[in-house]
Amino acid sequence: MQRVCFLLKVREERLDEYRERHREVWPDMLDALSGAGWRNYSLFLREDGLLVGYLETDDFGSAREAMAATEVNARWQAEMAPFFEELDGRPDEGMRPLDEVFHLD
Repeated sequence: MQRVCFLLKVREERLDEYRERHREVWPDMLDALSGAGWRNYSLFLREDGLLVGYLETDDFGSAREAMAATEVNARWQAEMAPFFEELDGRPDEGMRPLDEVFHLD
């Protein structure tokens, strides 16, 4: 199993709307994530817009490719892109995994 953590930056003026959008993620998006092998996926949002994502998967590259191939992901990414700062492209393409330096089981 691979643990993946990544950072993105949500525009401060859109924090409330970003939170609201994630209270009701589309059911077909949730199904696509699960089907692509994204497990134990969480997003954490700080008041200044720092977004921390965490997920577990067997192979992050394959899981990203599987999501990129879905129509629902294309729609979701297009709707979510305006929420982010310093983003060149889709939010899912802006994820840069952090190196894990410690883990306690």
